[in-house]
Amino acid sequence: MRSENNLLEIIDQTSADPFVLILDGLQDPHNLGACLRSADAAGVHAVVAPRDRAVGLTDSARLTAAGAAERVPFIQVTNLARTMKALKEAGLWLVGTADETARSLYEADLTGPLAIVMGAEGKGLRRLTAERCDYLVRIPMHGAVSCLNVSVATGVCLFEAVRQRAAKSKRRD
Repeated sequence: MRSENNLLEIIDQTSADPFVLILDGLQDPHNLGACLRSADAAGVHAVVAPRDRAVGLTDSARLTAAGAAERVPFIQVTNLARTMKALKEAGLWLVGTADETARSLYEADLTGPLAIVMGAEGKGLRRLTAERCDYLVRIPMHGAVSCLNVSVATGVCLFEAVRQRAAKSKRRD
């Protein structure tokens, strides 16, 4: 198991803009595994979650992750708000997700040093976690369904960041 200190080392050692996923209180090991799988596919440098009141790397989470749990550093922290503050101090922008915000995911700049912050199943982000974010975004929903499963929403957010980063990189070339 890695610690908060390992997170800052990972960020310092990356040659690319740091890309982190923060999961605020997920309870379902299948959702955690699916989020790890998406994080690995998107090139995320680390996944952060609170140690308390959240699922850890259970056998079920590892199985669902299909090997990603061994490739993407999963860091459980004692104090998520403090870790988020440390990430900000390291130069990352923290973008949280919330259904009630006006800003669309597709209007947000997801390039540069970034942490995407996803909330728990059914509950979303805790108040303090949302307050630590630089800004909040929502995934536009057009059908009758009002929200997505957290692992699906995580994939949507991560790959929008991947798309934007690739487009920015292409403009530089």
